[in-house]
Amino acid sequence: MTTPLSASGQRLPKIHLDKTLVSRLEALASATMRRSPEVGERLLNEIARAKLVPPEKLRDDIVTIGSEVTYRNLSNDRTRTVVVSYPEDADIDQQRISVLTPIGVALLGLSAGATISWNTRDDETRVLEVLEVKPPAPI
Repeated sequence: MTTPLSASGQRLPKIHLDKTLVSRLEALASATMRRSPEVGERLLNEIARAKLVPPEKLRDDIVTIGSEVTYRNLSNDRTRTVVVSYPEDADIDQQRISVLTPIGVALLGLSAGATISWNTRDDETRVLEVLEVKPPAPI
């Protein structure tokens, strides 16, 4: 099996997803297709290429809903820490980004040390590197 390539020809990093989240993520991706088809398609593509694992087997350093992620934008060398959230919990003032944003989709399923290219809403290609992942807080 070959590693999938991004639009820029870069090898895509391996990603892992909690299999219990897939149906909700697919529904969100489908619902967003009308207003933001590029984000919906990217999320569906990421789900399709992900290794699906039971939640108890998902490593703590894998980005999932509720994870706190510190990443570096390699295009401008800025570092940022965010929490990946469902759309209804997103709040940019609290650094909670929606999984239905280009950066949210790009981060989902990555682990510390991974790099990936992503397109901004202005169609600029950027590259990010995941520096640290903290697991979601227990409910």
